[in-house]
Amino acid sequence: MPAYVGDGPPTYEAEPTGLPVADPDELRELVADTVLDGARYGTSTVRAASVRGDSARFRGEPRRDALLTARFGTGEDALVLVAMATGARATPGAHRAAADVCAWIGRAVGRSHARLAQDIRAARRGDLKSGLHRLTDRSLGKLRARAAELGLEPDEYTATLRCLLLPADPDCRTRVFFGVGAGGLFRLRGGEWQDIEPRTADATGEAVVGFGSPPPAETPDGDRLTMDLGITTPPSPYEPAPAPPRDPFRFRASVARPGDTLLLCSGGLAEPLRGEPELARHLTRRWAEGGPPGLAAFLADTQVRVKGYADDRTAAAVWEA
Repeated sequence: MPAYVGDGPPTYEAEPTGLPVADPDELRELVADTVLDGARYGTSTVRAASVRGDSARFRGEPRRDALLTARFGTGEDALVLVAMATGARATPGAHRAAADVCAWIGRAVGRSHARLAQDIRAARRGDLKSGLHRLTDRSLGKLRARAAELGLEPDEYTATLRCLLLPADPDCRTRVFFGVGAGGLFRLRGGEWQDIEPRTADATGEAVVGFGSPPPAETPDGDRLTMDLGITTPPSPYEPAPAPPRDPFRFRASVARPGDTLLLCSGGLAEPLRGEPELARHLTRRWAEGGPPGLAAFLADTQVRVKGYADDRTAAAVWEA
């Protein structure tokens, strides 16, 4: 297994050095350097990992990426969720924001899993898109509310969010991606990588609360919103507040083929995959044949380093039998 690919070794050491500063009264907020998980349901084998980047390891900073893997329901009616988030760079609560939004989308999906599983099996794409957009909007909107509670600007307590939904039903090969923000969605098919990330121009939804859209007057359940979500008010009619950046909701439902490998990842892995061809070739050699790797092998694959790319890496790959 190569330690790195590309034209030279990365600047930072390959193993962790400094630990983040710990608060003795807030030990529950400590974030492990590495998280690793996996499962097999239906025709799919899942591997997932989140690793602190070389830069954060060197500086003794916490991992800004968060990863959640969860199964809701039982038997063939079960639905597997993989959610990953990346907190905003250079903000002290980035790891907490990422963990919060993963927990909130997990709770929302879990409470709606039966209907979501039915929609996936019935190929009700429109219902899925609108329903998942609504759940994403709620979850990211809560980040704005939490930012206001903490006395922070919205962009100081925010995160990207990227998710996969995998039905356990072996007769259903539909795989659903949804989310907001940077990262990558790739498919290894026939020995070739395909970049299937929905483009901004092709995004299938408006901007979500927390990423530029104004808050609704009420929730989809009819509850009035009375909390100040931290929307900046212009100081005067002559000095309008600048519009916040708009990042659209992204959605893709695709049918897997036997032998496919689907890879969802944060920007920390997507950027070197797009920028260093040797990394893509390395993963092709590792994953194109021989079935899904074990957990340790998957972790080693996703940790292969590339000079110039030192961010956290979070990845979830799905092998189709």
